[in-house]
Amino acid sequence: MLQPPAAAVRPRTTVLHGEERVDPYAWIADPEDPEVLAYLESERAYYDARVAGLASAREVLSAEMRSRLPEVEPSAPWEAGGWRYRHVTPEGSEYERLVRRPEASPDEPEGVLLDLQAVHDLGGTGYARDGVLEVSPDGRWLAWSVDLDGDEVYALRFRDLSTGADLDEVVPRTYYGGAWSADSSAFLYTVHDDTYRPFQVWRHVLGTPVTDDVLVLEDLDERLEIELHASRSGEYAVISLLGRSFREEHLLRLDSPSATPVLVRAREVGVEYELEHAPGLGPDGGDGFLVTTNLGAPEFRVMWAPASDPTTWTPLIDEEPTVRVWGADAFADGFVLSLRRDGEAMLRFVPREGQPFDVLPDDAGGMVRIGRTEDHSASAVTVVVDSFIRPTVWTDVTWSGARTQRHVRSTVGVDADDYVTERRLAPSADGTPVPVILVRHKDTPLDGTAPCLLYGYGSYEVCLDPDWDFERPLPSLLDRGVVYALGHPRGGGEMGRRWWEDGHLAAKQNTFTDFGAVAAYLRDGVVSSVVTRGLSAGGLLQGAMYAQFPRLFAGVVAEVPFVDVVTSMLDASLPLTAQEWLEWGDPRDPVQCEWLAAYAPMGNLPALADRPPLLVTGAVHDPRVLVREPARWVARLRASDPAAGAGDDPSSPVSARTVLFRPETGAGAHGGPSGRFAELDYEAEVYAWVLAALGVPV
Repeated sequence: MLQPPAAAVRPRTTVLHGEERVDPYAWIADPEDPEVLAYLESERAYYDARVAGLASAREVLSAEMRSRLPEVEPSAPWEAGGWRYRHVTPEGSEYERLVRRPEASPDEPEGVLLDLQAVHDLGGTGYARDGVLEVSPDGRWLAWSVDLDGDEVYALRFRDLSTGADLDEVVPRTYYGGAWSADSSAFLYTVHDDTYRPFQVWRHVLGTPVTDDVLVLEDLDERLEIELHASRSGEYAVISLLGRSFREEHLLRLDSPSATPVLVRAREVGVEYELEHAPGLGPDGGDGFLVTTNLGAPEFRVMWAPASDPTTWTPLIDEEPTVRVWGADAFADGFVLSLRRDGEAMLRFVPREGQPFDVLPDDAGGMVRIGRTEDHSASAVTVVVDSFIRPTVWTDVTWSGARTQRHVRSTVGVDADDYVTERRLAPSADGTPVPVILVRHKDTPLDGTAPCLLYGYGSYEVCLDPDWDFERPLPSLLDRGVVYALGHPRGGGEMGRRWWEDGHLAAKQNTFTDFGAVAAYLRDGVVSSVVTRGLSAGGLLQGAMYAQFPRLFAGVVAEVPFVDVVTSMLDASLPLTAQEWLEWGDPRDPVQCEWLAAYAPMGNLPALADRPPLLVTGAVHDPRVLVREPARWVARLRASDPAAGAGDDPSSPVSARTVLFRPETGAGAHGGPSGRFAELDYEAEVYAWVLAALGVPV
């Protein structure tokens, strides 16, 4: 008979706030340790054996999902510097190409600038993810970087687009973000430290050794991460230092990349601001910056800073207490505000001449966001309309409000009119109405007879909006009569800044209570049964559901879950710890430690009799949630069960009290595998388990 893995027990005792903490599995730490790797491999072998009976369902689902992909898949095009660019995934390819042609020559064949499939094949790891893809202002050079393991360490290269050859200069460890100098001779890039915190900006001059690169800015405040981008005007590099609930920005003119960046406003916890260069849009038509900030405005407002003194701000657009301002994008003829009102993501066009107007989503739970519009003088701005049931649409919107469709995301064999979405409010324990989006086939009733997959996140003020890449497999659920639901508990940003503030730090339990309330609402006459799913901080949410509300669920899927909250937040040497004390709390403080310990899944295991089937994932190269967290959690769950998580029926992968752990021991990332087919194959694997847990035949 197949036996669940048993992790060796080696208690390690520490003292925190006068109390002993015993961790029997602290040795499960470094996946490069042969013993740790052997344990992870044993869990993977056990998982593979337990789900072997789902192989045929997985194959059917994968074939369905793949059949909806077009043979050739192009992206929406964009224009920059006289060229028209787009990404194209060729027939049979996992990965896309970056291509371009002269904007003035629509009949000229597109040239391939970068073929990520070829990069993947040469890498030989089975994984590839591009990071930076920035063409120089003169159109001659491509700065490009790639991660071949999934650990978000990117090697940066420079390609001469006139020959297609890369320079010998390679920067082996870089992160996201970059900016070219105005004369295309130098490139600014970011570097992260051993905890994967981006903390430096460097400058590389083409044609010189990487060892000669110059440090532009460094910040040793472990609470902050550096981001870098060039303004749309092409005149400035904006260097942002981001912390939870505070931000600091520095400006560097790109025509003087060797100058010292200028600090705009010194960091202050609780104060956030973001600059957007907006030449000609000042109250007097002058040069300056739009400043989106919460200074004196909890839901943010827009202020103006003259280029001559960006440290001095004057009001431009006042705060609307019911509207969260997320940012401003400036163009020669006006600017566009990204807003969220009553949970709905929308855009507001503010022309230099004429009246402002809004662009709203078409469907419940949909969103409108600004698309890639590189040209500061563009007469129209590309707007992206996302939906849970319709392929993404890119539309060019002029400053007078006229619209021209630019691109529609391709899909095969799906009729959007077969599906409907609606938004409801579920009452939480304290009476707070919590939004939930319901997506279903038009023939599936909401009368308590249909099963449901519920998805959630609820942290960092992140908004759970439509993502066609993620939702593309959905017809395989919806066509089988499964309802897809997305809960928006406090801690996310769907209902504005106050929604996040009421769901983090001391108020974090609200996130879990809200999501449990959504599940209870659905179970009360809307659907028949619920499997819940979430990733990363959403994996923590699933761990909390498993611990606090296990009887509500027919199954729980916790992907790369952040479950060892107290232990991880005590160790500042781990990735993301110090930066996140202001999100979760610092357990070195006894009061904050009490918050964390109260909900941490690692220390709050559900009663054995109440446990639904559980599927847990992890990845050895994941730098965001180290694989030790799900591994130790699973080991504790097994040790707390006389059957070691084998379940009531060891022949079934979804019987009550089953615990399965799917560690990715090869190349793979926080978000799963790379490649459009591999991503769908993974979704088919999860869907097969979900459908089995819901009792839905494939």
